[in-house]
Amino acid sequence: MINLKIQTWCSRGKHSARSNLLLLLFRLLPPPSPSSPSPSPWSPPQLRNLGSGLRVELRRQQQWRRGGPPPARRRLRALRVPSLPSSAIASLAAGHYHSLAVAADGHLWSWGRNAESQLGRPSLRETWSIPQRVVGLDNVKVRAAAASGVVSAAIGDDGSLWVWGRSKRGQLGLGREITEATKPCRVEALAGHDVVKVSFGWGHAFALTKDGKLFGWGYSEDGRLGQMGQIFDTTSKHPPDLDKHRDKSKSMLEIVEELVAERIEREDNMPIIWEPSLIRELSDINVSDVSCGLDHSLVLCCDGTLLSCGDNTYGQLGRTTEGSKLLPVETNFNFKPLSVSAGLGHSLLLCKTESEHENKSNAVLSWGWNRSSQLGRQGQEGIPLSVEGLSGEDPIAVSAGRVHSIVLTSKGEVWVWGSGRNGRLGLGARQTRQSLRF
Repeated sequence: MINLKIQTWCSRGKHSARSNLLLLLFRLLPPPSPSSPSPSPWSPPQLRNLGSGLRVELRRQQQWRRGGPPPARRRLRALRVPSLPSSAIASLAAGHYHSLAVAADGHLWSWGRNAESQLGRPSLRETWSIPQRVVGLDNVKVRAAAASGVVSAAIGDDGSLWVWGRSKRGQLGLGREITEATKPCRVEALAGHDVVKVSFGWGHAFALTKDGKLFGWGYSEDGRLGQMGQIFDTTSKHPPDLDKHRDKSKSMLEIVEELVAERIEREDNMPIIWEPSLIRELSDINVSDVSCGLDHSLVLCCDGTLLSCGDNTYGQLGRTTEGSKLLPVETNFNFKPLSVSAGLGHSLLLCKTESEHENKSNAVLSWGWNRSSQLGRQGQEGIPLSVEGLSGEDPIAVSAGRVHSIVLTSKGEVWVWGSGRNGRLGLGARQTRQSLRF
């Protein structure tokens, strides 16, 4: 059986005119045996990058045979990432400007921006783009990694969580007023818990444990971490700053950058939770998946309930119900949720349909911001509706980027739609796409 995962992350900084695209396809079928009587349709996995800067993609070799390398820095098509170990790459993670690769032997490699020490190794600027091992994890066998714009994290095979980087919003989770770690440090607040997943947003973070418990920390404005004992207003609102951005002559990216810059300016008195804290509203509920967007969060429970919290400016919570607590996403579909992914202002849900009149199959629902067609459909934006153009396909993984979306199918094909700026779709063009196979 093929174990596949796909993930994107979006660049969200004040000066983030370039956006990341990370496709993760890990633990593919092994290469064919030399004694195989006939050629295998699969080739050894290759680690590739595309978009602006060194982003990465693990792809089947025979699916990419076009053209030569594009100009340096901006990648409109996938290129192989050099300098990685010869051992297999088990999984990948991407921050806004840096990337992490977990090798099968448990070593963690990093490359990209290091201004906030997020690479976990001392380096000169000219060596940032060269993949090297993270320093300080010699006694830790890494099984998974995660990253934001300024922080990196590694999960050990013993369930321990290690973090490094710099965050004034408490995203390290190391304790009050600790805003920098130049080398990996264990998150002691989670000692004794077996962490299986970490998700980072704009200053906030969640950790999911093996027994289904959810812990949150970091920047807690708008209730993006759930109630956490605080009162927030998460009603759907139309803030004044959107009105002045309705100039149609401005590009989508210009509007986003202005909105993000305004949010940064309002962070003088930031509500911060400095260490991972149990989400007590879910203390009696087992959680199966979690994903952080820019300033909203999606939580999938083992009983199939999908919850959302945080800002709802673009309808990214998928509900009209007002309140500061984690509340259910509203949908009229009969489905079984499988996984979730939160982008900058939109959300994706992979689910299995359970219609009595149709064969059970996987589907993708989307809701939230749709300025760049990142929902992949027409219709009302604030409620979950099916992505169009995937009829006959069997999606097995989804990932929401900044203003684009990605789906991986059981056939090993990658479908992309949304903004193509900076090559983030990997289609060799910058145009916005409704729904295309990659």
